[in-house]
Amino acid sequence: MRRPTALVAALAAALACTVAGAAQPDWSKVPARKITAFYPGASPLEWVTKGTEHGGARAMRKGETCASCHDAEAADMGKKMVSGQKLEPTPPKGKAGSIPVSVQAAHDGTNLYLRFQWKQPPASGGAKMDAENAVKLAVMLEDNKVELANLAGCWATCHEDSRTMPGAKDDKKTKYVAGGSVASGKYYDLVQWKSKGKPTDGHVAEARVAEGGSALVSAEGKLAGDTWTVTFTRKLAGGAGDVALVSGKTYNFGFAIHDDHAGGRFHHVSLGYTLGIDAKADITAAKM
Repeated sequence: MRRPTALVAALAAALACTVAGAAQPDWSKVPARKITAFYPGASPLEWVTKGTEHGGARAMRKGETCASCHDAEAADMGKKMVSGQKLEPTPPKGKAGSIPVSVQAAHDGTNLYLRFQWKQPPASGGAKMDAENAVKLAVMLEDNKVELANLAGCWATCHEDSRTMPGAKDDKKTKYVAGGSVASGKYYDLVQWKSKGKPTDGHVAEARVAEGGSALVSAEGKLAGDTWTVTFTRKLAGGAGDVALVSGKTYNFGFAIHDDHAGGRFHHVSLGYTLGIDAKADITAAKM
């Protein structure tokens, strides 16, 4: 009588594995890129594109990306802003200026796999803005349709009138894309892992929407010693609000880490990079 029971259990386990997105890649064989996530202070898109305050605005008008200018100095920028030296009226005491992150990507023809690893910075001892979640990691993808997304990455969703920005009048206004909508294709696909609670599978268009996506299969994270590892499994194809990922194409890509119970803009963010599916990019997801 035990054999049928064991067989049923084995079949159930196999089915669960298939539904969950099959086996993870052998990450030891997947190239990794080091990307610095830095503290951005109060640097909304309006500041980024204002030539009188940001010298890089002229380079952007010529088609240069933020990453092409600032990739190597991201840690220095974070240090200036987290200390209040620049673009931060309320410096968060004790917060790390930057976090070096190892980023890997692969796919199996059905799912995209993204893996992030970083060492936990020392606790700042500041206020717990998100008491429930000590750490969150969000990823945003964009299909080359949002204006400036290819140059400024996720900054196209960060505006001076968003909540938690200095002087913001609406405490409910979230990230958004100017003129964005899912119907027009002008939106960012958004997934987020949380140290507690259900992962987010949504998008950013007229506003930040934390639900409605159907592409996210799983988001898993763990702390081993002093190192965090967060892995996303996402279908290449999706529904409304999900960017469809196609072999041979590149997409705009960025991520953010809310560390030490941070909330709102008090996070660490990457510059904008490209993610290629079997295509040359800043990060290439090759087929396993």
